[in-house]
Amino acid sequence: MRIRRILGLVLAAATLVGVSAVGAVSAGAASPPNISRDECTAAGGQVTARPYAGYTCAMPDGTTQTIT
Repeated sequence: MRIRRILGLVLAAATLVGVSAVGAVSAGAASPPNISRDECTAAGGQVTARPYAGYTCAMPDGTTQTIT
């Protein structure tokens, strides 16, 4: 009985660690990395200005990224 309880706790802890790791990875993947103007034009993108928000890069596939 004691072994079963210990195995259950180990399994629960491993499950929680796996869920938190997946959450951290998906949160990091949700926001695209910032790029420079040169990287934007080299990738075929177009630099556009947004009022009060700085510059963005409009990529050919329709995504936008903030320019640093």
